Amino acid sequence: MQIALILYRVELEKSLRETEDYLNEMPGILAVFGLENAPHYSSFCRWENEYRMHELRRLLRVSAEQAGWSGEAAIDPSGFQRDQTSYHYRDRANYSFQSLKTTILIDVNSLAIKDVHYTMQKAWDGHIGMQVFRRNAEDLHVLSADANYSWSDLHEECRSNLTRLDQTPRTDPVAEGAQRSNE
Repeated sequence: MQIALILYRVELEKSLRETEDYLNEMPGILAVFGLENAPHYSSFCRWENEYRMHELRRLLRVSAEQAGWSGEAAIDPSGFQRDQTSYHYRDRANYSFQSLKTTILIDVNSLAIKDVHYTMQKAWDGHIGMQVFRRNAEDLHVLSADANYSWSDLHEECRSNLTRLDQTPRTDPVAEGAQRSNE
């Protein structure tokens, strides 16, 4: 049940406190989980720290296979800075990081997330891309990536696993359509 609630919180894209409030307002959803009251927001934090990343990656792989994994994937990084975190919160939650970088591997046809990599270090995209690729190499035929992944070792690793690394710039079809209609 804990993993299901963690994944549900991620799907909702809500903070820990917002998730607690949301669940308390939705008794039907609580009933699905067999709960009368929503777990306290600090429970979500503790549960998320409790489960190892490899277990969550395994769940992502299973869900990607159920969605229909095509073997064509895109890798993309994202991140955020924590400018002002209260000392009390950092001490209580045992967090001391200032930034978090997330790299996601997504199937381009089903949009299923196959793998996620988190880091609080200043890591280069090429090195992270290599780690994500190696974990998923047997399932990949085409890997689309931006110029940040133009590392020769990653290119060689892809070639040796018969995976095509596609680094052609992608265009946004919505923006192209808007641009044509303005002309």
